[in-house]
Amino acid sequence: MTGETDTWRRYLNKWIQKGTVNVLHPTLNTPSSLKRAMGNTDSVVVQKRLARFRPEERPVVEGVFDRLHGMNPVGVAGKAGKVLTLEMLKSCMGNVASDSMIKRVYTGMCSMDPGVAPPPHGAGVSREQLVVFLADVLRGTAEERAPLIMAMAAGTGVATCDQIIEFLRDLVSAVVEIIIQKGRLQGWKPQCMGDRAVGGQLLAEQMSSELKPSEQPTCDVKCLEDWLFRVPNVAMYMELLIGEGLNVGLTSRLPPTLLPPCWETPWDKLRCLLDLPLVMFLTPHLPDGYATPWRLLFSTQLHGESFTKMVGSCRGCGPTVLLIKDTKGHVFGGYASHSWEVKPQFQGDSRCLLFSVFPCLRVYTCTGYNQHYMYLNQGQQTMPNGLGMGGQHGYFGLWLDSDFGRGHSRARPRCTTYGSPQMSAEEDFTVDSLEVWGVRKPPEEEEGETRGKRSILDADPEAQAMLEMTGKTLHSQGFREPEEDEG
Repeated sequence: MTGETDTWRRYLNKWIQKGTVNVLHPTLNTPSSLKRAMGNTDSVVVQKRLARFRPEERPVVEGVFDRLHGMNPVGVAGKAGKVLTLEMLKSCMGNVASDSMIKRVYTGMCSMDPGVAPPPHGAGVSREQLVVFLADVLRGTAEERAPLIMAMAAGTGVATCDQIIEFLRDLVSAVVEIIIQKGRLQGWKPQCMGDRAVGGQLLAEQMSSELKPSEQPTCDVKCLEDWLFRVPNVAMYMELLIGEGLNVGLTSRLPPTLLPPCWETPWDKLRCLLDLPLVMFLTPHLPDGYATPWRLLFSTQLHGESFTKMVGSCRGCGPTVLLIKDTKGHVFGGYASHSWEVKPQFQGDSRCLLFSVFPCLRVYTCTGYNQHYMYLNQGQQTMPNGLGMGGQHGYFGLWLDSDFGRGHSRARPRCTTYGSPQMSAEEDFTVDSLEVWGVRKPPEEEEGETRGKRSILDADPEAQAMLEMTGKTLHSQGFREPEEDEG
């Protein structure tokens, strides 16, 4: 007890010096004044959560509660003092999130254990609960976020896969709305793209497919922990929703970039196959990710059904994304890591991939079984004429015949190159619409990379010396461009 008495004596002296405790008028020493001296709360849990933020960020986090109350002229009081209600949350987040998503957020807040007595069930969210919630969403671990997501998805200790999908659908929808409302479209035009509600459902199903539940058809908190480690987008989307929805401006973290730039696209004439959730899903799978702008090179809607015109549009244009919709409604495509060139050999490298969009959103990367990544031929008598990716002649994972409009996706049971199943509705399909998007770095960046590359002999002088010792002549030495003086 002596140690505790000494501690309180030190605190008391400090408060007297600051004027918090009035020794002349003890009646002015209210519990609220003592609490302000210690911080907004004496909860150890809350103080530990606040310690995750920078000193200048802590007032921002603690101030969210009062700001939300300030947006509502009538305060709501409970047994534990002021509380945050569902209606207050709707007034703040209603422009970016659906009512169902806001209710999920509110339920998550109510589930927080702040280390002090929370308000009675149904009364509202306390200041301490809100601080713990913000810390777990914005700075939490998978172990802390998993029970929070469980509460938001199911409200109980277990959740079905369908409940997780419904939670993700609401979350993706809110993230897309934030992108639109905050003007972060990067040149994309949602009104000229596919249905983002359908895309959001497909993305939610894809993200939930990474769940690894036990033999039971439900997921427990441990299952969600493992899932959060493997699907980091869930935490990133949560951070964006809460950070932007509640306007929590933190200096240490900028909002994530979720869309690549889109350049030189004639939106006034186009209704493209892409939707925002699909672009959000595909971009991280491409080698250069969000740094590389997309540009429409060919569309049957704009340029007609011509294989020759399509080839002419994408030859020499760098990496491309090919997107096909068949007449049965299936949507699928592939990413080509190199410029398409007409020749009878396979081309490309292991960065190529195939993907399915509808009825399910999936990406299929190289298996290493063979190197049949890309194929393009035209006007030959002895070799197949058309565009293909993966598999082999006659059995491509994706094939578009030079007689434009026909193709196939043959996988028995999987494409050898990419491990993809049949992606079209029927093995032999008819094209409904097709698009080719260029995903190439700006020319100045490519030139800079090329200029910076050195010969392998420059990088390895030992190899150059060995060639000279064996009498080999460096034929290219005299044909090099003179190096620029870096001085």
